[in-house]
Amino acid sequence: MSMSITDEILIEFKGRMHLGDHEDDNLRRILSASVKALNKRCGNYDINNDADFKELVFERSRYVYNDALEFFSTNFLTEINNLAIDKALEEIKLEGETDATI
Repeated sequence: MSMSITDEILIEFKGRMHLGDHEDDNLRRILSASVKALNKRCGNYDINNDADFKELVFERSRYVYNDALEFFSTNFLTEINNLAIDKALEEIKLEGETDATI
């Protein structure tokens, strides 16, 4: 699931990080890479529709921006696992509903 970072997401992240407009392209790349990396670990989430996923993307992006990515997974392991478990349970539930209609 490839997703471009909307202007709204970029503006929200810049506000949170107290950043100006001079790094927009770099920040879009960081946010996009974070979405891609976390979708691999947690399942396919939409940053525009899931507040917990967006929060995790912002945190990972903050770590990347501050050149501290190596600490992110350890510090946010619980949140990463919770999203992954929620997505797995959602898929099991959907499979069960599909099986029931066959």
